[in-house]
Amino acid sequence: MSFTSEIKKELIMIEADKCCIEAEISALIQMNGLLSSRNNRLALDIQTESPAIARRIFSLLKELKMPAVEISVRKKMKLKKNNIYIVRMRTGVEELLEQLQIDYEGEGFEAYPSTDVFSHEDCKKAYLRGAFLGRGSINNPETSSYHLEIFNVDAEHNHFLYMLLADFDLHARELQRRNGFIVYLKEAEKITEYLSVIGAMNALFKFEDVRTVRDMRNSVNRIVNCETANLNKTISASVRQKESIKFIQNTVGLDELPEKLKEIAEIRLQYPDVNLKEIGQLLPSGNLSKSGVNHRLKKIETFAETLEED
Repeated sequence: MSFTSEIKKELIMIEADKCCIEAEISALIQMNGLLSSRNNRLALDIQTESPAIARRIFSLLKELKMPAVEISVRKKMKLKKNNIYIVRMRTGVEELLEQLQIDYEGEGFEAYPSTDVFSHEDCKKAYLRGAFLGRGSINNPETSSYHLEIFNVDAEHNHFLYMLLADFDLHARELQRRNGFIVYLKEAEKITEYLSVIGAMNALFKFEDVRTVRDMRNSVNRIVNCETANLNKTISASVRQKESIKFIQNTVGLDELPEKLKEIAEIRLQYPDVNLKEIGQLLPSGNLSKSGVNHRLKKIETFAETLEED
């Protein structure tokens, strides 16, 4: 089961008051509803690919005392495997739309619902829950980047959701796709806040667990990469220093070096794998800081370069 499916499975189990039921079903109608007129009577189809969501829509309509609600199944065309589940109302559609304060003209809805349907903040949360049930999705945080989106076929309703998210300080982004529009969140913190808003607490805890493990793994990888880079740098410097010292030794001899540089050169040849701090501690003339050791080794390299040029 995908992470999106897990969230939606959790959401359809949430019980709500009548006003929140109206807000949730309003979102589902706006997202997935289709109006049609037959024999001068208005019919409403609400489509989904999930049988569980279809049952949720059916139950919500029954909670609102809607008559003659039925569910039908239609096979997808073009060899697609998923079925389409249709919750259909053939009577009482005008009354339902009036109750939900959804304006329509002919067989089309207005771009966005009346804000009067939101009697309190929980109704706004219910509307966002319905929008996610209708056309929302989220990437699996274990295998890909953080990304949550809600798809819309209408630009104005897409912006309505954008503004509704902003009411909860969820500053989403809007984007036009080839076949519609989306509002989306990519920040992990904002995605967890959204899951909290719509009531998907189990999904929130799972998301946070995955996020914690990923952040810890990334932190460890950064530390390892940094230490590996430092180790490679140290090894490269050590090899370069030894080559310079051996070149001096094989040409003019280490006795040509000043006494302090000769001490450093002999210790580097004797202990090729130690770091600068350890070299400073091994000097017979006393402890020397890392910067002091590094300064003397650079002088040896410069001496070797000059010798090679001559």
